[in-house]
Amino acid sequence: MNKNRICLWYDGAALDAAQFYAATFPDSTVDAVHHAPVDYPAGKEGDVLTVEFTVMGIPCLGLNGGALFPHSEAFSFQVATDDQAETDRLWNAIIDNGGQASACGWCKDKWGLSWQITPRVLSNAIANPDRAAAKRAFEAMMQMSKIDIATIEAAVKG
Repeated sequence: MNKNRICLWYDGAALDAAQFYAATFPDSTVDAVHHAPVDYPAGKEGDVLTVEFTVMGIPCLGLNGGALFPHSEAFSFQVATDDQAETDRLWNAIIDNGGQASACGWCKDKWGLSWQITPRVLSNAIANPDRAAAKRAFEAMMQMSKIDIATIEAAVKG
């Protein structure tokens, strides 16, 4: 067991979510599935209680705790992408699997977990020491749902 890991609360779908993450993101795996030894408030004996999984090298535990605590934007995975193809592939995988688009590179998967699919070009543009270029990149981003790298690069150039 890892000394520290992220615990994510699901309403009965921890295994489905972990399997999707493992199939979608590099360096991601489903590591172990544990079943409830007895009935509990959100399930029955033998149901999947917890799932140990890794998302892009980050150890996680999915807990099937019921509907009491839904995910919110207060927690998100931020994924740094290297090009438009990777940005599109990850964004589309989340959206096409029942997810929901949001603004500025944010989206939610079908279980309500938030993701930021953030091209490195965008992060670098916003941190540009040329404040006018950074402002133009930021303003361009604010108009987007999925990030378009070519538009960010054009905004930086002015």
